[in-house]
This record gives sequence, structure tokens and C-alpha cells, in this order.
Amino acid sequence: MMWSTFKKGFDAWENATAKYLEVWLKSPMVLGPSGAMLSSAMRTKATYDKMVAGMWGTMGLPTKRDQERALYTLNKLESRIYDLEEKLEELKSKDAR
Repeated sequence: MMWSTFKKGFDAWENATAKYLEVWLKSPMVLGPSGAMLSSAMRTKATYDKMVAGMWGTMGLPTKRDQERALYTLNKLESRIYDLEEKLEELKSKDAR
């Protein structure tokens, strides 16, 4: 009994709050400043990433981009090796017949 009363009250509060917040969060007064803040944060992150990559590069170490490129190439080579192994197994099974 007590739980159902609480649940009904909570649902009513949640619906009213959701409607209010939905209208408020779509307001240009909220979207404008939050968009500007997000843009500023992304520019800061991009500058930081460039600085870190440059630092790693000056020390002669691979950057994150270099590592990703090498990993992609390794994965591609591994896939080709697996394909060749499967073809080799098929040829061996045909020869065994």
C-alpha cells in the first residue's frame, strides 16, 4: 500500500519535471551558452592532443596516431594470414581425398 502511493507520487513528480526540463533544455538561453562551452572544451582538447603528440614526436616515440596505424596494419595482416591458413587447410583436405 505504502509503496504504491509512493510510486504514484514519484511518477507524477517525474512526469511534471520531465515536461518542464524538456522545454527548458530546448531553450536558446540554455543551448547557446552550453554549445559555446562545448566548442571551447573541444578546441582545448584538440590543442592539448596536438601538444602531447608533438612532445612524443620530439622524443622519438610513436604518437597515438602512429600506434593506431600500426595496429590497423597488424590486424589486416593477421586477417590475411588466417584466410591463407583456411585456404591451405581446404587444399590439404582436397589432396587427402
